[in-house]
Amino acid sequence: MKLLFGSFLSGFLFSIGLSISGMTQPKKVLAFLDLFGNWDPSLLWVMIGAITVYSVTYRLGLANKTPLFSPAFHIPEVKSVDKFLVFGAIIFGIGWGLAGFCPGPALTSLMTLKQDPFLFCLGLILGMFIFKQLRQWKAL
Repeated sequence: MKLLFGSFLSGFLFSIGLSISGMTQPKKVLAFLDLFGNWDPSLLWVMIGAITVYSVTYRLGLANKTPLFSPAFHIPEVKSVDKFLVFGAIIFGIGWGLAGFCPGPALTSLMTLKQDPFLFCLGLILGMFIFKQLRQWKAL
């Protein structure tokens, strides 16, 4: 129950932050990415704020033996950069630049019941399925 509460609280706070910051508005995101046109730098401050908060809370969190809402820390052990990571980052960037959504804001935007977030999430699920199939094929 403690883990579920922690997950819900984290997701809720994250979605509120995304909504307040404007990250759920594709036009605002696309204006931020349009460096040589009608550039809107306001999301830069959102990112700087997020990195600052994360940096502090990450260090404070690691000072504890266990997280508040989980029996253990789940820190990735793989530190290498491989072709799948690079290719995934490229696809992520292209998708973000074309749609103005990335996964967190898209999931948050589902609550608006508009078509674009649903289409994005459908593409996200399809991409996850294709990735899983490619990973299984690579393992053969």
